[in-house]
Amino acid sequence: MKKILAVAAALSLSLSLAACGGSTSSSAAASTASSAPASSAAASGAASSEAASGSAQGNGDWAAIQEKGTLVVGMTIFDPMNYYDENGNLIGFDTELAQAVGEKLGVEVQFQEIEWDNKVIELDAGNIDCIWNGMTILDDLKDAIDFSIPYSGNMQVPVINTANAETFTSVESMNKPEVTVAAESGSAGESAIDDNLPEANKLTVTAQRDCLTELKSGTIDVGVIDYVMADASVGEGTSYDDLQIVDGVEFEKEEYGIGFRKGSDLTEKVNQALQELADEGVVAQLAEKYPSVMVTLEPSSAQSSSAQ
Repeated sequence: MKKILAVAAALSLSLSLAACGGSTSSSAAASTASSAPASSAAASGAASSEAASGSAQGNGDWAAIQEKGTLVVGMTIFDPMNYYDENGNLIGFDTELAQAVGEKLGVEVQFQEIEWDNKVIELDAGNIDCIWNGMTILDDLKDAIDFSIPYSGNMQVPVINTANAETFTSVESMNKPEVTVAAESGSAGESAIDDNLPEANKLTVTAQRDCLTELKSGTIDVGVIDYVMADASVGEGTSYDDLQIVDGVEFEKEEYGIGFRKGSDLTEKVNQALQELADEGVVAQLAEKYPSVMVTLEPSSAQSSSAQ
């Protein structure tokens, strides 16, 4: 409640006016493995917004998170990083790693589903505390957000229907105006299309998984997605057994990191927790559980040995 106090000196009279307003977030709160209610995520977003506006960049993030007791993670459904099991529980490599970091920091982790194209907007608005969802560390994002230490490798790969295995065998065969190629809007996949398939008919979708459904329905010819997702989601034994990665074609090599507000003091806290989890073998255990994730974060002892 803002108050404007007008003092009339001659009459010694005080007049006060009060005004208040509110806003709502368009992001939907996702269920967590601990079944955190959506209302809690919304309240956390409001608290984060106040904290973000109270500091120039994000230097007070850690204090605000400690005070509210929750860390709100922005994510999309992305197998094997963040997805629901058959019982409706949110699981995945990033989900479980985030929860382990939360335990280290002594706070509850809540997951909030966002539109990937709006990830920086959601972060700067204070609706989420970080972006943790198999996010590629891109140079053009470094001016807008701070990244954690890298924890996984990745690359962009083209996925096609198995019926087209003889048609799409190379970059040249896909780089044609009559070929419709899709990627998630604002993703590394979209950048890979721009850089490697500029002549193709580009289509953007809301989420990477939409590329797979569009391929299955035949509305696109090629989907460019993370190798980590493709390896876990297509081929024999999956729901997309009629889809495949194009053999021998891969685009940019990448690294995954967690995104924070620019200048946030939360970055170092999470980095420290990640390294401790690597040293304790927790990261290696998650790598065994989710083998398609190309984990690169090693224990400190291994890093010291390789440096010698």
